[in-house]
Amino acid sequence: MKLTHDAIERNVGLLVILTVLVISVGGLLEIVPLFFQKSTTTPVEGLKPYDPVRLTGRDIYIREGCYLCHSQMIRPFRAETERYGHYSVAGEFVYDHPFQWGSKRTGPDLHRVGGRYSDEWHRAHLTNPRDVVPESNMPAFGWLGDNKADADGVGAKMRALRRVGVPYTDEEIAGASAKVAGKTELDVLIAYLQGLGIELKGR
Repeated sequence: MKLTHDAIERNVGLLVILTVLVISVGGLLEIVPLFFQKSTTTPVEGLKPYDPVRLTGRDIYIREGCYLCHSQMIRPFRAETERYGHYSVAGEFVYDHPFQWGSKRTGPDLHRVGGRYSDEWHRAHLTNPRDVVPESNMPAFGWLGDNKADADGVGAKMRALRRVGVPYTDEEIAGASAKVAGKTELDVLIAYLQGLGIELKGR
């Protein structure tokens, strides 16, 4: 049977099979080479896995939906690099599972926010954003200062991440709970923010 455009469109089963085949081949041609490209799989110089405190803070960031309003990927355009700093590169996200790139910017991109403000500024901003940015429409997260961070679960999280390639040692995992113990959710979230994008800052 000669496969013409008309014949394919009239045969639903064949159309579905060919569509899936085309999407699969196209997807593989785009994705598979990335696994062999060093710039996407090799950490940038100075990049280290999240320590237990920052890892716990990252969980708070995700839980509170910060990624819904803040991206963490600076595009290589002049308007972006002049405002935020060096554009983001794949090697900065090697240890992110999942990455927090995002595309929504109700608030500014946060990928180079590490070290830009003091801990006290972040504490005031997260407790009541309008105290430091009067025009902000960001909600307040004051209760984070009252909640204790989850010190018991961080070791299991690090063990799980080690299975997908994050190079945590047994000693780091064993001492993880002690490093988080006594800290509030606000403390660990600030620690996470203060480490964002610092490896390429100033380049």
